[in-house]
Amino acid sequence: MQKAFRFYVYILKCSDSSYHTGVTNNIELRFQQHNEGIETSAYTFNRRPVELVFLNEFKYIDQAIAFEKQVKGWTRKKKEAIIDDNWEDLKALSICNNETSHLNKNE
Repeated sequence: MQKAFRFYVYILKCSDSSYHTGVTNNIELRFQQHNEGIETSAYTFNRRPVELVFLNEFKYIDQAIAFEKQVKGWTRKKKEAIIDDNWEDLKALSICNNETSHLNKNE
């Protein structure tokens, strides 16, 4: 019987309170690598220790990679919404509130 692979999108909270988003098929090993500073060029290297604050599992790697890319483009507030399991807040946090937005123009 073939072992089913699982893929994970994770968010780490770094020692400087910034967030790092990644994808892996071995969350325990990847978390250890981040905290041990295996890669000197990694975003987390000078921001250790890191804390795992979000984890989402996927069956297919392409879905995991697509979600990782999406989350990496999100604002801090959107990332914190999913960290706090407030997925319903994402829609409201996606609305552009800039003064220059077409939503704020009076025609």
